[in-house]
Amino acid sequence: MLDRRAFLCGSMVLLATGGCRSPKREIVVGCKNFTEQVILGEIFARMLEHACRVPVLRRFYLAGTYICQQAILAGRIDVYPEYTGTALAAVLKKKGAGDASRVYGDVKREYWQKFDLAVMPPLGFNNSFAMVMRGEDAGRLRITKLSQLAPYAPAIKLGVGYEFLERADGYHGLVHTYDLKFAGEPRVMDLGLLYRALLNHTVDIVAGSNTDGLIAALGLAVLEDDRHYFPPYDAVPIVRPPMLQEFPEATAAFDRLAGRISAEQMRQMNYAVDGEKRDEAVVARAFLEQQKLI
Repeated sequence: MLDRRAFLCGSMVLLATGGCRSPKREIVVGCKNFTEQVILGEIFARMLEHACRVPVLRRFYLAGTYICQQAILAGRIDVYPEYTGTALAAVLKKKGAGDASRVYGDVKREYWQKFDLAVMPPLGFNNSFAMVMRGEDAGRLRITKLSQLAPYAPAIKLGVGYEFLERADGYHGLVHTYDLKFAGEPRVMDLGLLYRALLNHTVDIVAGSNTDGLIAALGLAVLEDDRHYFPPYDAVPIVRPPMLQEFPEATAAFDRLAGRISAEQMRQMNYAVDGEKRDEAVVARAFLEQQKLI
């Protein structure tokens, strides 16, 4: 009789404590719809799987900045890679000012105050917008800087991604800063099609990214932003604090990743996918193993 009572009491204690706890949920990683973002999303996912030992769902190809921002605010994703200059201009609607550390500090503070979102330490590279031309055209015109482009702009067709037209750090500020009048309206297209359009002579200059692996591989030329129009775009993880509270190991994982990806390493990974047609997950895993992060 005593054994039975002890068993019942023990069962009730288990139900009142561990039995009523909900199992740990999965972590959801998101990203935008271009190669670099998918690689970074995969790096985040594998780091979190390794550190937290829970299922990690990949919700990739979420269009652009605005969709990712809405997804993380709604709790549909827990983390995604962002860039400080993009966060400052496209989300906070502010002009870029100061050096990289100041922009990072401003974004970190305002994301916490306005959105209850945590901005983790920078990954180590700056992915600024890059105005890219065919190498032979830049050589023929003898231009290396954006300030030299104005006399030739009326004969040049511009290609951009969807967000570039609307962003505070995008098209309108660029043409005003450098007094540019291109041939017709900008051709708007998916980011993955920009360099194909450039090579096919559909456009003559595109708003690409500093870490695009195809720039060197295709013999393209980046014009220097000599009037410093574009703000710093340090890559950072944006995270929902409840995820960090539920999985404390995640904070340590992001701290380990801080400063570990250089611009050259990011270019190489981008080229491995875009140029060599390797799978993003394979490229991300190879990087993490090489760096001894997993």
